[in-house]
Amino acid sequence: MFSISSGWLAQAQHFPSPYFSPRELADDISLLVIHNISLPAGQFGGNCIHDLFLGQLDCNAHASFNDLQGVEVSAHCLIRRDGRISQYVSFDDKAWHAGASSFRARPRCNDYSIGIELEGTDDICYTAEQYQQLIALTLCLQNKFPGIIMSHIVGHCDIAPGRKTDPGPVFDWQYFRQCLTEQATRNNI
Repeated sequence: MFSISSGWLAQAQHFPSPYFSPRELADDISLLVIHNISLPAGQFGGNCIHDLFLGQLDCNAHASFNDLQGVEVSAHCLIRRDGRISQYVSFDDKAWHAGASSFRARPRCNDYSIGIELEGTDDICYTAEQYQQLIALTLCLQNKFPGIIMSHIVGHCDIAPGRKTDPGPVFDWQYFRQCLTEQATRNNI
């Protein structure tokens, strides 16, 4: 079972990002946003995602990185293909993951959300290890932040339609939600 202490997941490696802001209302966390990321696009492993979230990406290392020059972005957590979790921003703070966004007519999703990145793309299936870790992390977050109810777990595409497409059509929402429900029932959450 996962646990959170002082905003940090005990089961994750911690790499504090400079790209965050304090939350005005820590008790207002009521949205979980699922993203995907791969750098370069479609390539997995390596340190490029890590370097991006820490502001250390060499934008000359790959032609596709030119658009990332000066970009300040982070997520609360990244779940790698093998299930390893890295945390970049305390859950008590705002990660800069959502950008221009709105959930149910409420703007600025970073203010009240947690952002989880899956190492992946819109069209390559996620791994069993990623689903397993995402489910465990989601249950832990729901326990800590009761405002994150099932209908408040969305993809980046849902809060920034037309601008974002992740986690993409290969993300199995039905499987993910079914596993969450079964685990919650088993754990009496």
